[in-house]
Amino acid sequence: MPLSEHEQRQLEQIEQALYSDYPKLASSVRAQDPRVHYKRRVVEAAIGFLIGVGLLLAGVISKIIPVGVGGFLVMLACAMWALTSWRHMGGIVSGRGLGVARSQGAPRGAREGRGRGRRARRRARDRSGLSFMERLEERWRRRQERG
Repeated sequence: MPLSEHEQRQLEQIEQALYSDYPKLASSVRAQDPRVHYKRRVVEAAIGFLIGVGLLLAGVISKIIPVGVGGFLVMLACAMWALTSWRHMGGIVSGRGLGVARSQGAPRGAREGRGRGRRARRRARDRSGLSFMERLEERWRRRQERG
């Protein structure tokens, strides 16, 4: 959702205040690419995953069940951490394709495409042209106009 002109002016004022008060911080934040942070997190998660594999194998070999379970949990947590960091790095956090469009007159529980195949639902969603987030933004805008 784009910012209004007033919000953009406020953001510019905050940025200018940051640049004047903390020039070193502002230059380091401005110069740093956010993807570098997420790449580092992916590498850290991969190392944690390997540590989890080691714990899992140690638990299996030594027949100490809590160590094996702990290793599996470390592997699972690091895999999720790497996946979310990878998605942030690639910009896939938009939420596209998470739902099926609902017609305007249909009741809340009734969705288009129920009982149809995956391809038919995808075609119906593509015809609507709106992603999940776009539909949410449209609903929010309509609520703001009403109230």
